[in-house]
Amino acid sequence: MGAPSTRDEAGQRLPPPETVEVADGVFAYVQPDGSWWINNTGFLVGDTTVVGIDTCATERRTRGFLAAVAAVTSQPVRTLVNTHHHGDHTNGNCLVPGATIIGHHRCREGVLASTIGGLEAIFGPVEWGDLEPSPPNVTFGDRLDVHVDDRRIELHAAGGPAHTTGDVVAWLPGPTVLFAGDLVFNGGTPFVVMGSVAGSLAAVGRLRAFGATTIVPGHGGVCGPEALDTVAGYLRFVGEVAADAKAAGVAPLDAARQADLGPYAELLDSERLVGNLHRAYAELDGAPPGAAIDLAAAFGDMVALNGGRPLRCFA
Repeated sequence: MGAPSTRDEAGQRLPPPETVEVADGVFAYVQPDGSWWINNTGFLVGDTTVVGIDTCATERRTRGFLAAVAAVTSQPVRTLVNTHHHGDHTNGNCLVPGATIIGHHRCREGVLASTIGGLEAIFGPVEWGDLEPSPPNVTFGDRLDVHVDDRRIELHAAGGPAHTTGDVVAWLPGPTVLFAGDLVFNGGTPFVVMGSVAGSLAAVGRLRAFGATTIVPGHGGVCGPEALDTVAGYLRFVGEVAADAKAAGVAPLDAARQADLGPYAELLDSERLVGNLHRAYAELDGAPPGAAIDLAAAFGDMVALNGGRPLRCFA
């Protein structure tokens, strides 16, 4: 299988994935346009091994990623880091046989509880391919270091529920490169339905503390620390909309329909606002960060906000 070939609503072919060398031997694999299920991955090349960071949503996209690795080096991917459990970052784990897969404890739990496919009512038809969930087999709770030759990759947990309940970032202190997973969306709407609004905002503060000059976001192009300002601003906006609307007795869907997105109107997948409001309302009711909420209702409202159509997905 070659590189993914997908088209947008107008039938135009999306740009192909791009392998970007963000530091010596450190690569980001960026998949446009970064909308639903179209994520970024990465890899670090050593003398005898490769460490991968995440896989992709579908068999075709993951094989495209692995082909990009093979175009750079003949060394195998022996270690694979999962930044969180969502399928766009883990569905392809099974296509890296023999690799040690590393993730947060809760990432493993999330992958074990997952299925691949069956989401047509939300995203329309997707060609997932021949995949099966393959969870991390090495897990940690706070910190873990992985080494590629003499290069240290610091794995840091987010510190609590944020995008999910088990987010991890990979920090390279030498070149000051941060693989942020879905704690950072660049050009897309942040999504915290399965984590926490407040926790995501706190996580942004922790990301700032690294002092990264280059950030590989979970979705969207490689960026600098200025992307954190947009994420933080949007999360504060969600909190403000939720507080005002809930106090007025307005349901999340109506609140989202009435909200003025302002500077965030151009972000991809704006329907995520209502899902984020479901999480924010739960937090205002005193629910612990990451506590279970009615995901069917949240996704149903996102579809409703999208005019009743399946959400934009070109995976």
